[in-house]
Amino acid sequence: MTSHTQATHTGFAMDAQKLKARRTERRQFRVRKALYGTPERPRLSVFRSNLHIYAQLIDDLNGVTVAAATSAGKESGLKHGGNIAAASAVGKKLADKAKEKGITKAAFDRGPYRFHGRVEALAIAATEAGLVCTDLGSLKQKHADKAAGKGAPAEAAKTKPAKGEGKPKGEGKKDKKPASK
Repeated sequence: MTSHTQATHTGFAMDAQKLKARRTERRQFRVRKALYGTPERPRLSVFRSNLHIYAQLIDDLNGVTVAAATSAGKESGLKHGGNIAAASAVGKKLADKAKEKGITKAAFDRGPYRFHGRVEALAIAATEAGLVCTDLGSLKQKHADKAAGKGAPAEAAKTKPAKGEGKPKGEGKKDKKPASK
């Protein structure tokens, strides 16, 4: 084949990467447009990499980072920083630093990440440690509903019927028209 097909193929991959980056950027702007950190209620910004998770309290009014915590470095005391346990430890550590500064509330900024997994674990740990940044009642209700199977009615409709249930064979098919002479 010619190099034309290779160029088209790599161009397609590049376009996919650019589209993904644009979607991420739009999601980040959508989340951040409603959040603004003040000295009384700073913005809790989260950054997550494959190996570590970082969180900081930012006072946007003065442009200052009030407190920060990370899973990276020897002082973190964590063996591996890319899991939910590390995210919980970072959330607790950040809440302790915030308490020292007299901060009890924060606006949670998840950035381009879904409120799921490590990001959710960090928010829950920080809230339980005294830095209120999310509503624990609604989260517990969401997890209870999901465990009970009430999560999404659309999922129940998609499941296949158990063996022996459903339509009998032949039902629903149109009868063949008799051949006319």
